[in-house]
Amino acid sequence: MSKRVLVTGSSRGIGRAIALQLSAEGWDIAIHYSVAESEAQSLKGQIATASEVYQADLSDPSKAGSLFDKVISDGPLDAIVNNAGIYRPGSFVDQTDEEFGAQLEETFNVNLASPIALTRKATRYFSERGGGKIVNVASRVGFKGEGGAALYAASKAALINLTRSLAVELAPKNIGVFAIAPGWVNTAMARDGMQERLPAILETLPLGRMASPEDCAHAVSFLLSNGAAYLSGQTIDINGGSYFH
Repeated sequence: MSKRVLVTGSSRGIGRAIALQLSAEGWDIAIHYSVAESEAQSLKGQIATASEVYQADLSDPSKAGSLFDKVISDGPLDAIVNNAGIYRPGSFVDQTDEEFGAQLEETFNVNLASPIALTRKATRYFSERGGGKIVNVASRVGFKGEGGAALYAASKAALINLTRSLAVELAPKNIGVFAIAPGWVNTAMARDGMQERLPAILETLPLGRMASPEDCAHAVSFLLSNGAAYLSGQTIDINGGSYFH
């Protein structure tokens, strides 16, 4: 019987690559999107294995639980990938209180509170089924920090340490918890000014190129495989040798 995985934010970017990779390996995919319905439906059309499409705005963590309930109402689930995330750069000092407060709420809701809500639902469900796996998509800046993106970095650092703590707590329940920490991924090229910054960025990458979404997907594939059966709590760095910790 095929295994089934929920990949949040799977309509584009890293999440889309993860969904395609896992589908190629025989996983059934629960596709999630927030606003990009046409891209999510397009992905469904590219996936050979069984799949359904689910919408939820994860800037509201209360929607995470209903998303999970909808997914398991359509069939058993073996893993979740908390990929959905947002990057909102901004000055820690120069923003107005209103701007800062809105950025704080949105960033932590999408990047941390919703993954926590989904993970709580998943761990209760997996406990009853005898086990499961959870992969969180963090970031290099969760270890390294980044000026002008303090809230994003803080949210990803929290996600990394959530991963470590839950790996210890949930091991007796046969639930593996992992993370990946991408550095520069070429999906970032859509950001304003990135083309001008590219030469300087490449100078910081010993491998001489940004990661592709597929590089990230292969790491997630390994963590969800039987080859990672004795691992839990690890965060795999995907940064081309640009940062060690």
